[in-house]
Amino acid sequence: MTGTPMPRDPEDSSLPMRRRDAVRHLLHTRRFEESVKLGTPPPVRNSALAGLQAALATALCVPLFLLSPWAHLVGFASLGALVALFGRFAPRRSRTGIVLQCAFWQTFGVFAMSATAWLGWPRAAQLALLAASCGFYLLISFRNRFGAPGPLIFIFAVGASMADTLDLAQVAERALATAIAAALAWLICVASETLRHPPTPERPFPKDPERSPSGLRFMAARVAIAALIVVFASHALGLSHPAWAAMGAVAVMQGSHLHVSMHRALQRMAGTMVGAAFAWLLLVQQPSAWLILAVLALLQVLTEIVIGVNYGLAQVLVTPMALLMTHLAAPAAAGAALAPERVADTLLGALIGIVIAVALSSIEDRRMLAHHHQTRLPG
Repeated sequence: MTGTPMPRDPEDSSLPMRRRDAVRHLLHTRRFEESVKLGTPPPVRNSALAGLQAALATALCVPLFLLSPWAHLVGFASLGALVALFGRFAPRRSRTGIVLQCAFWQTFGVFAMSATAWLGWPRAAQLALLAASCGFYLLISFRNRFGAPGPLIFIFAVGASMADTLDLAQVAERALATAIAAALAWLICVASETLRHPPTPERPFPKDPERSPSGLRFMAARVAIAALIVVFASHALGLSHPAWAAMGAVAVMQGSHLHVSMHRALQRMAGTMVGAAFAWLLLVQQPSAWLILAVLALLQVLTEIVIGVNYGLAQVLVTPMALLMTHLAAPAAAGAALAPERVADTLLGALIGIVIAVALSSIEDRRMLAHHHQTRLPG
């Protein structure tokens, strides 16, 4: 009888598990086909509600800062509002506690990186702290089950807080602006908690995979190593936003399996290129802050609806959102030129991330990839 052999058991020691085999499996055309497939999203209501809560917090805070003597802090206010995105699938009595914890860690990230500018740290030390923050926030996010969007929001805040020089008052006002917006986001989540749907047996909430403490620490260390390589490579290439490259690597490496990491790398690269083109078309028009605010609110809600369907589609929306927030924070220094740099940083981060993921993979990682590859072969 001819045909494709039956897939072997994932515990089969005869599965090809060398790193070169992993590279071959990851570069197979099936991984590219898998990355464009649309998934079955979890219940949309809670995701859309989280997006609406974050959009409402942004819509309330940003105008207040724009019309105040502290308009230069609008970017940090918008960072604080993002904590409403966390805990969307947490149990009803746990979600507000998760958002409050995230408000603390978001403010802490802004304060810690801003304080390095006040203390006179050189850029190399700041880059090292940024890389360490990637591993630290991954550990915190997974251990405390913050859920989507995971460590990326915290890393974005840490990277946005890098500066050459600041005085103590500037450090304090950055942290305070972040904390005020985060507190408002928390209050909005508390007030609208009853609008969330509970899980049902037919449609349970998605759960993060179980990880042992030692496995989680190894994962965080691996991410920090990749981020260290990425941020210094970005800096050496003269790119101005190394945090974007770090986020690309972290997004890839937080995948539960190697084939998921490859999907994320392909989806993040493709989605970023399309999203950056959209952002460029908008930014060359030199939009007003009010138009940017309206677009941000719309993108925030749409992202949370789409991300469960396909990560690449979500990146088409996330990318302009990140670029518009960066432009809003520094309109004089940031414009349409941000778009190609976002693409360059993302490509760099995703490529280095998948390389490090393979190089530091365990035998179990490669065994699961080999099993996945065999089960997806046609025939």
